[in-house]
Order: sequence, then C-alpha cells, then structure tokens
Amino acid sequence: MKSLFKSVTTLFAAATLGFAMSSPAQADNIEKEAKRKANAEYKQAVKAADAEYDTAKARCKDLKGNDKDVCQKEAKAAHAKAKASAKAQRTSNQAQAGAGEEKRQADYKVAKEKCDALSGDAKDKCIADAKRRFKQA
Repeated sequence: MKSLFKSVTTLFAAATLGFAMSSPAQADNIEKEAKRKANAEYKQAVKAADAEYDTAKARCKDLKGNDKDVCQKEAKAAHAKAKASAKAQRTSNQAQAGAGEEKRQADYKVAKEKCDALSGDAKDKCIADAKRRFKQA
C-alpha cells in the first residue's frame, strides 16, 4: 500500500511540475508587452524611413530635369518600401504575440493528459489545477 501511495504521489508531483508555466494573466501581460514593443519598433522604423527619405530628397535638389524626377521617384519608392516592411514586421510580431491563447490551449491539453495517469482526488485536483493555470478567465 505504501508503494502504491508513493507511486501516486510521485506521479502527481511529476504532473504538477508541468504546470510551472505561466498563468493566463502572465501570458496576457506578455502578449500586451509584445504588442507594445512591436508598435514601438514600428514607430522607430517609420521614423528612420522618414529620415532616410528626407536625406534622399536633399540629394535630389541639385539635379535637373529627368534626373531630378527619377531621383525623387526613387526616394519615394524607397520610403514606401521601408514603411511597408515596417508594417509587415509589426503585423508579424503582433500575430506572434496573439498566438498566446492557442499556446495556452495546447498546454492545457497536455496538462490534462498528464492527469489521466492519476485517479480519484489526485486526478480531480490535477485537472482543476490545469484549468486554473491554462484556461482563460
């Protein structure tokens, strides 16, 4: 009997170790911080693109005729590309941060599966703990 109790206790301890991951509230904070960082990086990239555009336009001032027109169009094109790249990067970063819910759901399924090795009150406690840690409030 002691051996069975020790085995169940060991399994329960091993199962609960898997719950050491972040709680939903912590995950939400991480997502918000990632979105804030993505927006800050976007603003910085746009600011750099604007500065580069101003520099490129200044280089075009001394040119004449078609050469000046081409220079200005190239500067505008480079500016538009830089802003588009910054926007795409921000969108990618925000999408990555938004994947938190899917990750929590996957972690919950794993944690719940680990609980299947238990029985009785230990299993009930394990499932309740999994819900508390990984389900969105």
